[in-house]
Amino acid sequence: MLTIPLIDFSPFTKDTRTKQTVVKQIYQACHQIGFMYLQNPRISQNLTDQVFAQSKSFFNLPLEIKQKLAWNNEFSNIGYVGIERERLNPNNPGDLKEAFNIGKIRYISLANSLANNPDLLTFYETCTELANTVLQAFALALELREDFFTIKHNQQNHTLRLLHYPPLQTPPKPGQVRAGEHSDYGSITLLFQDKIGGLEVQTTSGEWIAAPFIADTVVVNTGDLMQRWTNHVFCSTKHRVMIPNDSRVKQSRYSMAFFCHPNDDTEIACLESCQTQPPIYPPILAGEYLLQRLQATY
Repeated sequence: MLTIPLIDFSPFTKDTRTKQTVVKQIYQACHQIGFMYLQNPRISQNLTDQVFAQSKSFFNLPLEIKQKLAWNNEFSNIGYVGIERERLNPNNPGDLKEAFNIGKIRYISLANSLANNPDLLTFYETCTELANTVLQAFALALELREDFFTIKHNQQNHTLRLLHYPPLQTPPKPGQVRAGEHSDYGSITLLFQDKIGGLEVQTTSGEWIAAPFIADTVVVNTGDLMQRWTNHVFCSTKHRVMIPNDSRVKQSRYSMAFFCHPNDDTEIACLESCQTQPPIYPPILAGEYLLQRLQATY
């Protein structure tokens, strides 16, 4: 069975030979499964732990306080999302999770426990730096200029999503899970998860495989816009978060996803190096595609 590759990312910043080795590994991961673990991603574990702690503090606030920060503007994608409000698989009941979406450009204060805390912004900026480095590797893998993707992401229209999957007190509805099967909408996603687990990834053969917590790694997956850009050379893979069938069902699960999205006015059209077959998709603006997907999800 295909497994999610583990790639040591540190050689990418060294000499040309070691950089090319990493580029080839990333190409294979994106082409075959669309998911990978990046080891040594140059993000401080201490910083990550601090942001996880702040996330827990926020989700522990009373619901009426969190609801004051609810996302109510379809064009912003920023704010609090309550349990069952989102259906990542529109054919199933609402997801058993709550979330808080943060954007750098439209940065908003998080309730008193997190307001004016610099760690969130530092984490956002650190994730942006890592995403740009990964995008450079993608460009080289696709025989493009190294800055091809980074200049199309320079407005930082990214979203940092804090996620909480609460313990289950009652049986779920038929078909209900913690996060329904879906693909991500943007170019790439950086995922930080705790040890509770539940994330599953669908292989090209249709099998679901676990993507467990691995210490000192970041999970990276390709999104829909990267799949459109590359004409399916890189795949946007469906994934989900299932409800544990053991004692972990009574525990909270936390994760943080950094959704990397191109500038809204970027035209996503089949790359020349990926035209081994006719373009599968017509060109579309990145902002237009994101809005379509958000409207369908909510």
